Amino acid sequence: MDDKQSLSHTKWECKYHLVWIPKYRKKDLYGGLRKYLGSCFKDLASQKESQILEGHLKPDHVHMLISIPPKYSVSQVVGFLKGKSAIQIVRVYLGKRKNFVGQHFWARGYFVSTVGMNEETIRAYIKAQEKEDRRLDQMNLFPE
Repeated sequence: MDDKQSLSHTKWECKYHLVWIPKYRKKDLYGGLRKYLGSCFKDLASQKESQILEGHLKPDHVHMLISIPPKYSVSQVVGFLKGKSAIQIVRVYLGKRKNFVGQHFWARGYFVSTVGMNEETIRAYIKAQEKEDRRLDQMNLFPE
């Protein structure tokens, strides 16, 4: 299967595995936002001509397999995703309509790894995270 995409004079296949966390790993606030954030990240990524190929939102971190065109740097796209999603979270869930200077939802920094020919391994890892999350949720249904 040929996954290569093209720009006017370029054939490319640039895929990255990204991981980042919310500030202080706030699980209680982040847990309620998981369903909303999936569509939010996809919309924001499309604004940078990027595509989220696989993703999972854990209670305390984000895993993502993303395809980013070579005309954008990884840090530019990640900064855009984190910044704009934080603004939307505050506006939608915390009820603030003005700019929120001094408040931060995401922790500084992120992990990035190029995917290369290991795409299936990365996809399997992200899907395994989802299964593990379901298993842990099932264990929490019957607290001792």
